[in-house]
Amino acid sequence: MISNADILNASILIVDDQKANVQLLEQMLCDAGYRHMTSTMDPHAVCALHRANHYDLILLDLQMPGMDGFQVMQGLKEIEADGYVPILVITAQPGHKLRALASGAKDFVAKPLELVEVKTRIHNMLEVRLLYKQLEHYNRALESLALHDALTGLPNRRLLMDRLSLAIAHARRNKRTMAVMYLDLDGFKQINDTLGHDAGDTLLKMVAARLVAAVRQEDTVARLGGDEFVIALWELSHADGVAKLVSKVMQAVSQPYCIHDRDVSMTASVGVGIYPTHGEEVETLMKSADMALYEAKRTGKNDYRIAAHIDLLAMPRS
Repeated sequence: MISNADILNASILIVDDQKANVQLLEQMLCDAGYRHMTSTMDPHAVCALHRANHYDLILLDLQMPGMDGFQVMQGLKEIEADGYVPILVITAQPGHKLRALASGAKDFVAKPLELVEVKTRIHNMLEVRLLYKQLEHYNRALESLALHDALTGLPNRRLLMDRLSLAIAHARRNKRTMAVMYLDLDGFKQINDTLGHDAGDTLLKMVAARLVAAVRQEDTVARLGGDEFVIALWELSHADGVAKLVSKVMQAVSQPYCIHDRDVSMTASVGVGIYPTHGEEVETLMKSADMALYEAKRTGKNDYRIAAHIDLLAMPRS
């Protein structure tokens, strides 16, 4: 919900070519408790000001020399073509009401001003504007949650699949190599059992940060759930280079951790699938990397296997 404090903290721009009108509106807003007001008597400056400050409300005079309010509204609509432009038109010509509303104004008041009416309309417009912003923020948060792991902030399986599809398409188009690293922490369950799930969550977040730091900016580190991570290596100059990257990742994970004032050691097992040798589609490449990981864990953990070294028809790991 939008509180009265939220409304009074909103940012407001006053646009009028008459200094007396600007002062009247500033005083009215100040008396009502509004804290963030800006004003200009130059209509040409409005778009630049809004682009820089994204005002929650613009009080706009229509009749100004050089550039009228309708031209200003057109410029504002171009800045926020897909957004909500919060314009309250104030003019001495009530006959312009329909044209103003059609041009993008959200409300209209006529001069001479009835201050109680103006304050009410400003309050109501700001409430709608802030609710709209709150909804935008909520929708962005939902979108982020749909594509990212809530604990680590890494891409989740859905976003990983999209990134892998792009990486494979890029490699196919440019006749290059890319790879998938499937990583599983060795003995993670013991951390949860001995130190608690809070410590386990802390460890997962620390591992996630180390993985991101160990790879290139163009690569994607994702968490599939539990202690399973996948790294999509965007493009490799040659397939042999993947071993160096795997070693770097494993070394990063194996550095000591300090969790709740206790030193914790952790290692990882890694399976690697290389495009196009071990799969030319997302599903087959992921399967190759998963089977390689199964083999790495089966033969002793804290190691890696590349899919070319195993039988891809082997039993999947449990």
